[in-house]
Amino acid sequence: MSSQPASGAPSKAHSHREIMVIMSGLMTGMLLAALDQTIVSTALKTIVIDLHGLKEYTWVVTAYLLTSTASTPLYGKISDLYGRRIVFQFAIVTFLIGSFLAGVSQNMSQLIATRALQGLGAGGLMALTFVIIGDIVPPRERGRYQGYFGAVWGLSSVAGPLLGGFFSDHNQILGITGWRWIFYINLPFGIAALAITSAVLHIPKVKREHSIDYLGALLLVTGVTAVLMAMAVYGPQDGWLDSRTITYFIVGIIVSIGFVYWEGKAKEPILPMSLFKNHTFSITSALGAVIGAGMFGAIVMLPLYLQIVKGNTATQAGLKLIPLMLGIVSTSIFSGKQITKTGKYKMFPVVGTAIMTVGLLMMVTLNRETPFWQLSIYSIIVGAGLGLSMQTIVIALQNSVDFKDMGVATSANTFFRSLGSVFGTAIFGAVLNNRLAHYMTNGFTTLGTQDPSAVKGLDLSTQGVTAIVASPQNFSAVVHNTAMDAYVNAFHIVFLTAAPVTALGFILALSLREVPLRTSHDYAAARDESAGEAVG
Repeated sequence: MSSQPASGAPSKAHSHREIMVIMSGLMTGMLLAALDQTIVSTALKTIVIDLHGLKEYTWVVTAYLLTSTASTPLYGKISDLYGRRIVFQFAIVTFLIGSFLAGVSQNMSQLIATRALQGLGAGGLMALTFVIIGDIVPPRERGRYQGYFGAVWGLSSVAGPLLGGFFSDHNQILGITGWRWIFYINLPFGIAALAITSAVLHIPKVKREHSIDYLGALLLVTGVTAVLMAMAVYGPQDGWLDSRTITYFIVGIIVSIGFVYWEGKAKEPILPMSLFKNHTFSITSALGAVIGAGMFGAIVMLPLYLQIVKGNTATQAGLKLIPLMLGIVSTSIFSGKQITKTGKYKMFPVVGTAIMTVGLLMMVTLNRETPFWQLSIYSIIVGAGLGLSMQTIVIALQNSVDFKDMGVATSANTFFRSLGSVFGTAIFGAVLNNRLAHYMTNGFTTLGTQDPSAVKGLDLSTQGVTAIVASPQNFSAVVHNTAMDAYVNAFHIVFLTAAPVTALGFILALSLREVPLRTSHDYAAARDESAGEAVG
C-alpha cells in the first residue's frame, strides 16, 4: 500500500524512532499469534481432563491451524484494497474476541469454535506484520528491522511451551482456573498492540477501483481446509489410506485446481497467478514451505525427545529449547544488519539452509545418554540456519514485486510457510509413529527371544507403550530401555527424513537471483508511481 494520499502529495518517510514505535505494536501482535501456535500443546492434558473432551483434543490445535493458514492470503489482498491499518486492527480485535471466548469456554465444542475464531485473527497478524514493514521501510534498510521478527519467532518457540506448562500446572491463579490464563494473557498485550497501531500506524489508503473475488476466496479456503484436514487431522488419526483421509485429500486437490483455473480468469484475483511468473516469488514461496517444515520439525520433535527419552517435564523441555531460540535470534539480527550494510542477501538463505541440514544430520547421533551440552550445540546450529533464512527471503520477495502487489505477495509467502509447517509436522509425525511401531516390534521380539520372562504379560498396544513411557517405575529397566531405544531409533529416521527437505531448500536458495535492493529514493518513487496508477 502506498504511503501517499490519493491527492498526490508526496509520501513522507518515517524516522527510525517512528518505525521502532510502529514495530512494537506489530511485534506484539505477531508474538501473540505465534505463541498461540504452541502454548496450548503443553496444557492440552489439563484442558482435556477439565472439559471432559479426550476424543476432540486434537481439534483444539487443529482448528486454530486451519483458520490461520487458510485466511492468510486473503488478508494480503483485502489490505491491498482497503488499507493496512483497518484490516490489521480487524485481525487484532478478532483475535482478542476469540481469546476471551476461549478463556470462558465451558466445553470442548465451545473451545474448538473459539480457537477457530482466534486463528482467523492470527492469520492477519502473521501476514500483515511483514506487509506493513514492507510499506514503510525500503528493502535496503529493511534488514535492520526485519531481523527482530525472527527473534519473535524464536522467543515464541520457547515461551509458548513454557507458559502453557506454567499456567496448566496451577489449579487457580487469582481465582481463575490456571489453564484459562493461556487465553486471558493475550488480552492486555492485544489491547496494547491495538492502541499503538491506532496512534502511530498512519499509512494513508490509496483509492483503487476494485471488485472482490468471492468465488476465489471460497475456493481457496475450501481447498486448503480439505487438504489440511487430510494431512493434519484424519491422516495421523485414522491412517493415510483411510477412506475419509483419501476423500478429503482428493476433494482438496480438485478444489485447489479449480481455484488456480478461476484465478487465471478473475478480474481481481485473490492470488494473481501472474505472480508465479516472477522468479523470486516462486523460489521464495518454495523456500518458505521448506523452512516452515524444517522449523516445525525441529520445534515439535525436540520437546518430544526431551520429554520421552530424557524424562524431562514439559517446563524443563521448554527451557531446553533456549539454545534453539538463541540460534534463531542471533543470526536473524546479524543477517538483517549485514543486508542493510552490504545490500547483499542471497548468501544468507544459501548458508542458512546448508547449516540447518547439517544440524539435523547431527541430531541423528542423539541417544539416551546424550548430554544436554551436545544437544545444545545441535540446536544452536539448526536455529542459526533458520535465523539466516527466515526473514531474508521476505526481503528478497518484497524487493522483487510491484508495490501494488506487496500485500498479496507477502501474505502468500507467509501462507506457503504455514502450509510447509503443517505438512512437515504431519509427515514427520507419521514417520515417527510408523518407525516407532517397527522398532518396538523388533525390540521386544528380540528381548522375548533373549529373556521370555521379561515380556511375559506385557501389553504392547498403544496404551501399553504409553504406560511404559509415562510410568517407567512400574516396569523393569530392560523393558523401559527397550522402549526408549525404539523411540531413539524412530527419532533418528525423522531427522534423516527432514535433512533432505532442508537440502532441497539449499538447492532452491542457490537458484535465487540477487537483485539490487531498492534504496529510499527508489522505493519512494515506486510508492508514488503505484499511487498515481491507482488514482489515475
